[in-house]
Amino acid sequence: MAYTAPPSPPGPVGSQYCVCKVELSICGQNLLDRDVTSKSDPFCVLFMEVNGKWVELDRTETAVNNLNPAFAKKFIIDYHFEEVQKLKFALFDQDKSSTQLYEHDFLGEFSCTLGTIVSSKKITRTLLLGNGKPAGKGMITVAAQELSDNRVITLSMAGRKLDKKDLFGKSDPFLEFYKPGDDGKWMLVHRTEVIKYTLDPVWKPFTVPLVSLCDGEMEKMIKVVCYDYDSDGGHDFIGEFQTSVARLCEAQDASPLELECINPKKQKKKKNYKNSGIIIVKSCKITRDFSFLDYILGGCQLMFTVGIDFTASNGNPQEPSSLHYINPLGTNEYLSAIWAVGQIIQDYDSDKMFPALGFGAQLPPDWKVSHEFAINFNPRNPFCSGVEGIVQAYSACLPHIRFYGPTNFSPIINHVARFAAQATQQETASQYFILLIITDGVISDMDETRHAVVQASKLPMSIIIVGVGNADFAAMEFLDGDSRVLRSHTGEEAVRDIVQFVPFRNFRNV
Repeated sequence: MAYTAPPSPPGPVGSQYCVCKVELSICGQNLLDRDVTSKSDPFCVLFMEVNGKWVELDRTETAVNNLNPAFAKKFIIDYHFEEVQKLKFALFDQDKSSTQLYEHDFLGEFSCTLGTIVSSKKITRTLLLGNGKPAGKGMITVAAQELSDNRVITLSMAGRKLDKKDLFGKSDPFLEFYKPGDDGKWMLVHRTEVIKYTLDPVWKPFTVPLVSLCDGEMEKMIKVVCYDYDSDGGHDFIGEFQTSVARLCEAQDASPLELECINPKKQKKKKNYKNSGIIIVKSCKITRDFSFLDYILGGCQLMFTVGIDFTASNGNPQEPSSLHYINPLGTNEYLSAIWAVGQIIQDYDSDKMFPALGFGAQLPPDWKVSHEFAINFNPRNPFCSGVEGIVQAYSACLPHIRFYGPTNFSPIINHVARFAAQATQQETASQYFILLIITDGVISDMDETRHAVVQASKLPMSIIIVGVGNADFAAMEFLDGDSRVLRSHTGEEAVRDIVQFVPFRNFRNV
């Protein structure tokens, strides 16, 4: 869709787009004890069968010294009712820090289809060893919950004057949240991080789906339990209380909610017992966590722009050594990247008209360097019809430009950001902008690019950078804020991580 055109109303949506998300909760019972001096430290791995092979999807946390674990980590899967989705749940005893499963003792596995779990809501089955025999008395329970309610709850919690449980120091407190299951037993929903050496902890704010915490029912009772962490898994009970989400929502930033943490045994023994500390709900907010599918079904269009690096470091496009050389098969790494990304995104754009821009080249007739030019040489209408149109314009422009430099990213980023800023003035979230930059090397205007990315992070916009060739892409990794928050040269932080860097060499033979 062109930037200037109004968004078209969404067309009919087929059943293939109606995907439900299902949350799977895992518990183990009577697991094999593989440790000599203590109990097993189990974790669960989820596999899905893809093209006849088992592919790992996710893992739970490790439950230390526990043969009957209830894992806090949930597995969330897209449920396609028209497909047979075969799953396998495998449990292991963690012995090392290695991620390789063969380094850990096998405790048993269970296989079934996702449809079986969903139709039953909750199943308990025997764990089997590799030879098909039972893994002792080991059992696994898998409970399914459809995440149709997209509300999420964000809680900010703290504690005050909690009981001291450690002999030579203060407690290491953490919280666990439970909801009642269909069988009347409490089901673990969330576990906070451990705060070391304090009786006045402040936990990081956390967000969980409301349907996970209370099945979406605001008045349903939930239980919060406070423990003192021990490395051997024998966590000391500090206290607990029951409440509801409706009650938690009374907490506001200026008016926190205070709840007494009660140890029932102490309460019975001591006449003057008051509590084992106070749990403070600093704030409680319920919001809607709209998914990508929500936006697409709501009529949001993906606005796709390509930025292509035509700097001299790519080599002479007429020479086979050049990254822009089009081989006898009619392709190169630039074209492969355009096809790979564009074919996916174009399905979410109604008129499939995409701007294609180049940078780092000298243009006729005056041969001035440009870092923001239409590769179809029509600055008033830089749009290409579909991915095929981008490919044609790219191939046609190569003989008519001179590769030069430097490698400046900021002009193209700012170009797309201007249109993304205009989209924020609309009443509905109808446009989201994706900029694909394909490049062979080091960024020349890093300070300006960092600033441009930080500013763009406030807008409905994302940037995909594909690095072609074998250059050092450290600067690209820096822009991809997966391991740290990106800051501009002035120190301003990015509101969110909007850059994804992909080295094409990792996928050449995929």
